Amino acid sequence: MIHTVCLNPAIDQTVCLDHLAPGEVHRASAVWRDPGGKAVNVASVLADWGLPVTVHGLLGAENEASFEELFARKGIADAMVRMPGATRTNIKILETGGRTTDLNLPGFAADSAAAGAVLAGLDAVEDLVVVSGSQPDGLPPGATADLVAALAARGARVVLDVSGAPLAAALAAERLPHAIKPNRHELETYTGRKLQGREVLRVARGLQERGIALVVVSLGTDGALFVSAEGAVQARPLALATGSTVGAGDAMVAGITAGLAEGLGLADLARQATAFAAGKLRNPGPHLPPVAEVRALAGQVELRPVAEEITGG
Repeated sequence: MIHTVCLNPAIDQTVCLDHLAPGEVHRASAVWRDPGGKAVNVASVLADWGLPVTVHGLLGAENEASFEELFARKGIADAMVRMPGATRTNIKILETGGRTTDLNLPGFAADSAAAGAVLAGLDAVEDLVVVSGSQPDGLPPGATADLVAALAARGARVVLDVSGAPLAAALAAERLPHAIKPNRHELETYTGRKLQGREVLRVARGLQERGIALVVVSLGTDGALFVSAEGAVQARPLALATGSTVGAGDAMVAGITAGLAEGLGLADLARQATAFAAGKLRNPGPHLPPVAEVRALAGQVELRPVAEEITGG
């Protein structure tokens, strides 16, 4: 069983426009709403892949129905702690051509007791746990890092996808996650400097040598860098028709997690994670195409062994 933890879920409302012109009135061509939040998206994609998954975290009681419907439809076990109030809505304005503008609205507030209830629900967990996404207002700054450290101390392999202060706190802890997936900008924020060429590899390798078994750095149009004790490879992105990017990074996290669960080597894991992200682009919302289609995409992923320099940036 794989577990995911979403402390700050969201309902993703995607609004489609030809072109966004600030200050003007627009008529949308389409709109849809997906229950989401990064770890909810990861759970959704893992379920599409056929893996058993339980989702933990915090969920507003006032608008829980769409989440419960998703969990029931995909066979995801629901261990989320209900909170007074409503889960936030994130508005995503998707223009023809793929550019997306995000408007993240406020949601419920939480406190240390709520974080403690989430951890209590993970008391017996000793296997793979994905912790991803932001913290809701009210939680202590180190809440995510404390959760990761507690899980790692129990022997869980934690896959961490957070940014900013929560990432810095988690990487400063004595107990480190098993895998992380920052993008280049998030890694630059962590280091406090611009990273170009081989500096990305040096920072990723340094984190791996400190005890993080797998470091994956998203590089945008240049693909992603995968670093482990086996070596380092750069996966090139697949050229696909542009679709909704909502959940694409989360699909890559799901592909990484599935690869870890399946015991894949570095190269096969990199191909699978890249194929998950590419496959998600064919669907609105955090959903994979059929498994056979994703496997076919994985076979098309080009890998480049990396020893000196990372392209792009």
